[in-house]
Amino acid sequence: MSLSEIQIDSDALRYNVRSLRSLVGSGVKLIAVVKANAYGHGLATVVEALNGEVDGFQVDDIEELREIRQVTDRRVLVLGYVAREDIAEAASLGGELTLYDAERLPAMAEAGAKVHLKIDALLGRQGVLPRDLPEMLDALAAYPSIEVLTAYAHFANIEDTTDLVHAIDQMELFDCAFVAIRNRYPGLGRHISATSGVMTLEAGNDLVRLGIGTYGMYPSSALERQHAGLGLRPALRWVSRLAQVKTLPARHPVGYGLTYIAPREITIGIVPQGYGDGYDRGLSNVGEVLVRGRRCRVLGRVAMNMFAVDLSDADGARAEDEVVLLGAQGEDRISAEEIAIRIGTINYEVTTRISPLLPRRAA
Repeated sequence: MSLSEIQIDSDALRYNVRSLRSLVGSGVKLIAVVKANAYGHGLATVVEALNGEVDGFQVDDIEELREIRQVTDRRVLVLGYVAREDIAEAASLGGELTLYDAERLPAMAEAGAKVHLKIDALLGRQGVLPRDLPEMLDALAAYPSIEVLTAYAHFANIEDTTDLVHAIDQMELFDCAFVAIRNRYPGLGRHISATSGVMTLEAGNDLVRLGIGTYGMYPSSALERQHAGLGLRPALRWVSRLAQVKTLPARHPVGYGLTYIAPREITIGIVPQGYGDGYDRGLSNVGEVLVRGRRCRVLGRVAMNMFAVDLSDADGARAEDEVVLLGAQGEDRISAEEIAIRIGTINYEVTTRISPLLPRRAA
Protein backbone atom coordinates (compact mmCIF):
# COMPACT_ATOMS: atom_id res chain seq x y z
CA MET A 1 0.00 0.00 0.00
CA SER A 2 1.46 3.34 -1.06
CA LEU A 3 1.49 6.06 1.55
CA SER A 4 0.59 8.58 -1.16
CA GLU A 5 0.27 8.20 -4.91
CA ILE A 6 -0.94 9.81 -8.12
CA GLN A 7 -3.63 7.81 -9.87
CA ILE A 8 -4.05 8.42 -13.59
CA ASP A 9 -7.27 7.61 -15.45
CA SER A 10 -6.00 6.28 -18.79
CA ASP A 11 -9.51 6.14 -20.24
CA ALA A 12 -9.96 9.85 -19.45
CA LEU A 13 -6.74 10.70 -21.27
CA ARG A 14 -7.88 8.85 -24.37
CA TYR A 15 -11.36 10.37 -24.18
CA ASN A 16 -9.91 13.89 -23.96
CA VAL A 17 -7.72 13.39 -27.02
CA ARG A 18 -10.66 12.06 -29.02
CA SER A 19 -12.83 15.00 -27.94
CA LEU A 20 -10.18 17.52 -28.95
CA ARG A 21 -9.69 15.74 -32.26
CA SER A 22 -13.24 16.78 -33.14
CA LEU A 23 -12.11 20.44 -33.21
CA VAL A 24 -9.45 20.04 -35.90
CA GLY A 25 -9.62 19.21 -39.57
CA SER A 26 -9.16 15.76 -40.99
CA GLY A 27 -5.53 14.90 -41.56
CA VAL A 28 -4.26 17.21 -38.81
CA LYS A 29 -1.78 15.30 -36.66
CA LEU A 30 -2.18 15.31 -32.88
CA ILE A 31 0.95 15.73 -30.78
CA ALA A 32 0.46 15.14 -27.05
CA VAL A 33 2.61 17.46 -24.94
CA VAL A 34 4.22 15.43 -22.14
CA LYS A 35 6.91 17.85 -20.98
CA ALA A 36 7.35 18.58 -17.27
CA ASN A 37 6.56 14.97 -16.36
CA ALA A 38 3.38 15.18 -18.46
CA TYR A 39 2.16 18.23 -16.56
CA GLY A 40 2.78 16.30 -13.36
CA HIS A 41 0.79 13.25 -14.45
CA GLY A 42 3.84 11.04 -15.05
CA LEU A 43 5.51 10.91 -18.46
CA ALA A 44 5.73 7.13 -18.79
CA THR A 45 2.19 6.54 -17.53
CA VAL A 46 0.69 9.07 -19.96
CA VAL A 47 2.73 7.95 -22.96
CA GLU A 48 1.75 4.33 -22.42
CA ALA A 49 -1.92 5.35 -22.26
CA LEU A 50 -1.77 7.46 -25.44
CA ASN A 51 0.74 5.57 -27.54
CA GLY A 52 -1.93 4.33 -29.91
CA GLU A 53 -4.08 7.45 -29.75
CA VAL A 54 -1.84 10.27 -30.99
CA ASP A 55 0.62 10.82 -33.81
CA GLY A 56 3.51 11.74 -31.56
CA PHE A 57 4.66 13.47 -28.42
CA GLN A 58 6.36 16.70 -27.43
CA VAL A 59 8.97 17.07 -24.71
CA ASP A 60 11.19 19.95 -23.67
CA ASP A 61 14.76 18.69 -23.35
CA ILE A 62 17.28 15.88 -23.75
CA GLU A 63 16.51 14.35 -20.36
CA GLU A 64 12.85 13.98 -21.25
CA LEU A 65 13.77 12.60 -24.67
CA ARG A 66 15.93 9.93 -23.04
CA GLU A 67 13.08 9.04 -20.71
CA ILE A 68 10.39 8.88 -23.36
CA ARG A 69 12.51 6.60 -25.53
CA GLN A 70 12.22 4.00 -22.79
CA VAL A 71 8.49 3.69 -23.48
CA THR A 72 7.80 4.63 -27.10
CA ASP A 73 9.35 4.72 -30.55
CA ARG A 74 6.78 7.22 -31.80
CA ARG A 75 7.61 10.64 -33.21
CA VAL A 76 8.98 13.05 -30.56
CA LEU A 77 9.31 16.83 -30.90
CA VAL A 78 11.90 18.41 -28.58
CA LEU A 79 10.88 22.06 -28.57
CA GLY A 80 12.93 23.43 -25.67
CA TYR A 81 16.65 23.99 -25.22
CA VAL A 82 19.13 21.24 -26.07
CA ALA A 83 22.80 22.05 -25.41
CA ARG A 84 25.01 21.92 -28.49
CA GLU A 85 26.98 19.01 -27.07
CA ASP A 86 23.72 17.02 -26.76
CA ILE A 87 22.38 17.70 -30.27
CA ALA A 88 24.00 14.60 -31.79
CA GLU A 89 22.52 12.34 -29.13
CA ALA A 90 19.11 13.96 -29.47
CA ALA A 91 19.18 13.42 -33.24
CA SER A 92 20.31 9.80 -32.80
CA LEU A 93 17.32 9.24 -30.51
CA GLY A 94 15.01 10.47 -33.24
CA GLY A 95 14.21 13.76 -31.58
CA GLU A 96 12.94 16.54 -33.84
CA LEU A 97 14.64 19.68 -32.57
CA THR A 98 13.66 23.32 -32.49
CA LEU A 99 15.79 25.73 -34.50
CA TYR A 100 15.84 29.33 -33.36
CA ASP A 101 19.33 30.73 -33.98
CA ALA A 102 22.18 30.36 -36.47
CA GLU A 103 24.75 29.48 -33.81
CA ARG A 104 23.31 25.98 -33.56
CA LEU A 105 23.46 25.22 -37.28
CA PRO A 106 26.91 23.56 -37.44
CA ALA A 107 26.07 21.09 -34.64
CA MET A 108 22.67 20.36 -36.17
CA ALA A 109 24.21 19.84 -39.61
CA GLU A 110 26.83 17.44 -38.27
CA ALA A 111 24.07 15.45 -36.55
CA GLY A 112 21.81 15.48 -39.61
CA ALA A 113 19.07 16.89 -37.41
CA LYS A 114 15.41 17.18 -38.28
CA VAL A 115 14.17 20.58 -37.14
CA HIS A 116 11.15 22.78 -36.59
CA LEU A 117 11.99 26.43 -37.33
CA LYS A 118 10.57 28.59 -34.55
CA ILE A 119 9.24 32.03 -35.49
CA ASP A 120 8.89 34.61 -32.72
CA ALA A 121 5.62 36.13 -33.92
CA LEU A 122 4.89 38.76 -31.26
CA LEU A 123 5.54 36.46 -28.31
CA GLY A 124 8.98 37.64 -27.22
CA ARG A 125 10.47 34.29 -26.28
CA GLN A 126 12.50 31.67 -28.14
CA GLY A 127 12.48 32.03 -31.91
CA VAL A 128 13.60 33.96 -34.98
CA LEU A 129 12.16 37.44 -35.32
CA PRO A 130 10.51 37.91 -38.73
CA ARG A 131 12.86 40.81 -39.49
CA ASP A 132 15.81 38.42 -39.06
CA LEU A 133 14.29 35.60 -41.10
CA PRO A 134 16.02 36.36 -44.46
CA GLU A 135 19.43 36.24 -42.78
CA MET A 136 18.50 33.02 -40.98
CA LEU A 137 17.33 31.36 -44.19
CA ASP A 138 20.54 32.33 -45.97
CA ALA A 139 22.58 30.81 -43.15
CA LEU A 140 20.43 27.66 -43.13
CA ALA A 141 20.93 27.19 -46.87
CA ALA A 142 24.60 26.46 -46.25
CA TYR A 143 23.70 23.31 -44.29
CA PRO A 144 21.69 21.00 -46.60
CA SER A 145 22.04 18.06 -44.18
CA ILE A 146 19.54 19.76 -41.85
CA GLU A 147 16.01 18.59 -42.67
CA VAL A 148 13.47 21.36 -42.06
CA LEU A 149 10.14 19.72 -41.24
CA THR A 150 7.95 22.66 -40.21
CA ALA A 151 7.85 26.29 -39.25
CA TYR A 152 5.94 27.08 -36.10
CA ALA A 153 4.96 29.78 -33.63
CA HIS A 154 3.11 30.06 -30.32
CA PHE A 155 0.16 32.20 -29.27
CA ALA A 156 0.76 34.79 -26.56
CA ASN A 157 -2.70 35.95 -25.50
CA ILE A 158 -5.52 33.65 -26.48
CA GLU A 159 -6.68 31.98 -23.28
CA ASP A 160 -8.10 34.50 -20.81
CA THR A 161 -9.46 37.00 -23.27
CA THR A 162 -12.22 37.34 -25.83
CA ASP A 163 -10.18 40.04 -27.58
CA LEU A 164 -8.32 38.17 -30.31
CA VAL A 165 -6.66 41.19 -31.91
CA HIS A 166 -3.16 40.19 -30.79
CA ALA A 167 -3.67 36.55 -31.75
CA ILE A 168 -4.86 37.56 -35.22
CA ASP A 169 -1.83 39.85 -35.58
CA GLN A 170 0.35 36.89 -34.64
CA MET A 171 -1.33 34.67 -37.22
CA GLU A 172 -0.84 37.27 -39.96
CA LEU A 173 2.83 37.72 -39.09
CA PHE A 174 3.39 33.98 -38.95
CA ASP A 175 1.56 33.49 -42.27
CA CYS A 176 3.89 35.98 -43.96
CA ALA A 177 6.96 34.33 -42.45
CA PHE A 178 5.71 30.90 -43.47
CA VAL A 179 5.31 31.93 -47.11
CA ALA A 180 8.92 33.12 -47.17
CA ILE A 181 10.17 29.88 -45.60
CA ARG A 182 8.07 27.67 -47.85
CA ASN A 183 9.56 29.38 -50.90
CA ARG A 184 12.87 27.87 -49.80
CA TYR A 185 11.40 24.59 -48.52
CA PRO A 186 8.41 23.42 -50.62
CA GLY A 187 6.17 20.98 -48.81
CA LEU A 188 7.02 22.53 -45.44
CA GLY A 189 4.55 21.86 -42.60
CA ARG A 190 3.32 24.39 -40.05
CA HIS A 191 1.86 24.58 -36.56
CA ILE A 192 0.89 27.25 -34.06
CA SER A 193 -1.88 25.88 -31.85
CA ALA A 194 -1.78 24.40 -28.40
CA THR A 195 -5.07 23.49 -26.68
CA SER A 196 -6.18 27.12 -26.50
CA GLY A 197 -5.52 27.65 -30.20
CA VAL A 198 -7.42 24.49 -31.08
CA MET A 199 -10.38 25.87 -29.14
CA THR A 200 -10.15 29.34 -30.67
CA LEU A 201 -8.36 29.93 -34.00
CA GLU A 202 -7.10 26.61 -35.32
CA ALA A 203 -6.99 26.61 -39.13
CA GLY A 204 -4.63 25.62 -41.89
CA ASN A 205 -2.05 23.75 -39.80
CA ASP A 206 -0.57 20.31 -40.23
CA LEU A 207 -0.34 19.42 -36.56
CA VAL A 208 -1.50 20.69 -33.18
CA ARG A 209 0.23 20.46 -29.82
CA LEU A 210 -2.28 19.24 -27.25
CA GLY A 211 -1.17 20.13 -23.75
CA ILE A 212 -3.51 21.01 -20.89
CA GLY A 213 -6.61 19.66 -22.64
CA THR A 214 -5.08 16.20 -22.87
CA TYR A 215 -5.23 16.03 -19.09
CA GLY A 216 -8.88 17.05 -18.86
CA MET A 217 -8.29 20.66 -17.88
CA TYR A 218 -9.19 23.79 -19.80
CA PRO A 219 -6.73 26.62 -20.53
CA SER A 220 -9.10 29.14 -18.91
CA SER A 221 -12.57 29.44 -17.43
CA ALA A 222 -13.68 31.37 -20.53
CA LEU A 223 -12.73 28.49 -22.82
CA GLU A 224 -14.28 26.00 -20.41
CA ARG A 225 -17.60 27.82 -20.72
CA GLN A 226 -17.26 28.04 -24.50
CA HIS A 227 -16.40 24.35 -24.92
CA ALA A 228 -18.27 22.76 -22.04
CA GLY A 229 -19.78 20.36 -24.55
CA LEU A 230 -16.41 18.65 -24.97
CA GLY A 231 -16.82 17.23 -21.49
CA LEU A 232 -13.10 16.99 -20.82
CA ARG A 233 -12.40 14.65 -17.91
CA PRO A 234 -9.63 15.39 -15.38
CA ALA A 235 -7.28 12.42 -15.40
CA LEU A 236 -5.36 12.92 -12.17
CA ARG A 237 -6.24 11.89 -8.64
CA TRP A 238 -3.79 12.66 -5.79
CA VAL A 239 -4.44 10.44 -2.81
CA SER A 240 -2.85 9.98 0.57
CA ARG A 241 -3.93 8.55 3.92
CA LEU A 242 -4.50 9.83 7.40
CA ALA A 243 -1.31 9.15 9.31
CA GLN A 244 -2.91 9.98 12.65
CA VAL A 245 -6.28 10.99 14.07
CA LYS A 246 -6.49 12.70 17.46
CA THR A 247 -8.54 15.13 19.51
CA LEU A 248 -7.04 18.45 20.60
CA PRO A 249 -8.34 20.44 23.54
CA ALA A 250 -9.66 23.99 23.15
CA ARG A 251 -7.01 26.68 22.64
CA HIS A 252 -4.44 24.17 21.40
CA PRO A 253 -2.23 25.42 18.52
CA VAL A 254 -1.87 23.56 15.21
CA GLY A 255 1.35 23.72 13.24
CA TYR A 256 4.23 26.13 12.77
CA GLY A 257 3.79 29.80 13.53
CA LEU A 258 0.70 29.25 15.70
CA THR A 259 -1.47 30.45 12.80
CA TYR A 260 -4.40 28.32 13.97
CA ILE A 261 -5.59 27.96 17.56
CA ALA A 262 -8.43 25.52 18.18
CA PRO A 263 -11.48 27.50 19.35
CA ARG A 264 -12.92 24.38 20.96
CA GLU A 265 -12.10 20.71 21.35
CA ILE A 266 -11.48 19.47 17.82
CA THR A 267 -10.60 16.25 16.03
CA ILE A 268 -7.78 16.60 13.53
CA GLY A 269 -6.12 14.30 11.03
CA ILE A 270 -2.49 14.41 9.96
CA VAL A 271 -1.91 14.08 6.21
CA PRO A 272 1.64 12.95 5.30
CA GLN A 273 2.09 15.32 2.36
CA GLY A 274 3.41 18.87 2.21
CA TYR A 275 5.08 21.49 0.09
CA GLY A 276 8.00 19.11 -0.47
CA ASP A 277 5.51 16.93 -2.35
CA GLY A 278 4.01 19.85 -4.25
CA TYR A 279 1.10 20.64 -1.93
CA ASP A 280 1.44 24.40 -1.86
CA ARG A 281 2.18 26.23 1.41
CA GLY A 282 -0.31 28.84 0.25
CA LEU A 283 -3.06 26.34 1.12
CA SER A 284 -2.32 26.85 4.82
CA ASN A 285 -5.62 27.48 6.64
CA VAL A 286 -7.54 27.78 3.34
CA GLY A 287 -7.15 24.49 1.47
CA GLU A 288 -9.56 21.58 1.65
CA VAL A 289 -9.24 17.82 1.15
CA LEU A 290 -11.77 15.01 0.97
CA VAL A 291 -12.10 12.39 3.71
CA ARG A 292 -15.01 9.94 3.69
CA GLY A 293 -16.59 12.05 0.97
CA ARG A 294 -16.64 15.19 3.12
CA ARG A 295 -14.63 18.39 2.76
CA CYS A 296 -12.10 18.90 5.52
CA ARG A 297 -10.29 22.23 5.89
CA VAL A 298 -6.53 22.51 6.23
CA LEU A 299 -5.64 23.77 9.71
CA GLY A 300 -2.45 25.71 10.35
CA ARG A 301 0.52 25.88 8.05
CA VAL A 302 1.34 23.29 5.44
CA ALA A 303 4.77 21.95 6.39
CA MET A 304 7.34 20.26 4.17
CA ASN A 305 5.96 16.76 4.62
CA MET A 306 2.68 17.01 6.52
CA PHE A 307 -0.31 19.14 7.38
CA ALA A 308 -3.39 18.91 9.60
CA VAL A 309 -7.05 18.90 8.62
CA ASP A 310 -10.28 19.41 10.54
CA LEU A 311 -12.18 16.12 10.74
CA SER A 312 -15.27 17.56 12.43
CA ASP A 313 -17.51 16.69 9.48
CA ALA A 314 -15.87 13.35 8.61
CA ASP A 315 -17.64 11.20 11.17
CA GLY A 316 -15.76 8.08 12.16
CA ALA A 317 -12.55 8.98 10.35
CA ARG A 318 -9.66 6.72 11.32
CA ALA A 319 -5.95 6.48 10.70
CA GLU A 320 -5.17 5.15 7.21
CA ASP A 321 -8.47 6.38 5.77
CA GLU A 322 -8.04 7.69 2.22
CA VAL A 323 -7.46 11.43 1.78
CA VAL A 324 -7.95 13.05 -1.62
CA LEU A 325 -5.87 16.17 -2.14
CA LEU A 326 -6.84 16.57 -5.80
CA GLY A 327 -9.56 14.71 -7.64
CA ALA A 328 -12.84 13.03 -6.81
CA GLN A 329 -14.06 11.07 -3.81
CA GLY A 330 -17.71 10.14 -3.58
CA GLU A 331 -19.86 12.88 -5.09
CA ASP A 332 -17.37 15.70 -4.54
CA ARG A 333 -14.18 16.78 -6.30
CA ILE A 334 -11.23 19.00 -5.45
CA SER A 335 -10.22 20.48 -8.82
CA ALA A 336 -6.91 21.93 -9.93
CA GLU A 337 -8.80 25.10 -10.81
CA GLU A 338 -10.14 25.41 -7.26
CA ILE A 339 -6.67 25.01 -5.80
CA ALA A 340 -5.26 27.49 -8.32
CA ILE A 341 -7.76 30.15 -7.26
CA ARG A 342 -6.91 29.66 -3.60
CA ILE A 343 -3.17 30.17 -4.15
CA GLY A 344 -3.31 32.69 -6.98
CA THR A 345 -1.95 30.65 -9.87
CA ILE A 346 -3.18 28.51 -12.79
CA ASN A 347 -4.23 24.88 -13.07
CA TYR A 348 -1.12 24.07 -15.14
CA GLU A 349 1.12 24.87 -12.18
CA VAL A 350 -0.97 22.97 -9.64
CA THR A 351 -0.46 19.61 -11.32
CA THR A 352 3.00 20.25 -12.78
CA ARG A 353 4.48 20.96 -9.33
CA ILE A 354 3.43 17.61 -7.86
CA SER A 355 6.64 15.86 -6.89
CA PRO A 356 7.92 13.41 -9.50
CA LEU A 357 9.00 11.20 -6.58
CA LEU A 358 5.39 10.28 -5.84
CA PRO A 359 4.46 7.04 -7.64
CA ARG A 360 2.19 7.33 -10.67
CA ARG A 361 -0.22 4.51 -11.33
CA ALA A 362 -2.66 3.94 -14.15
CA ALA A 363 -6.06 3.47 -12.54
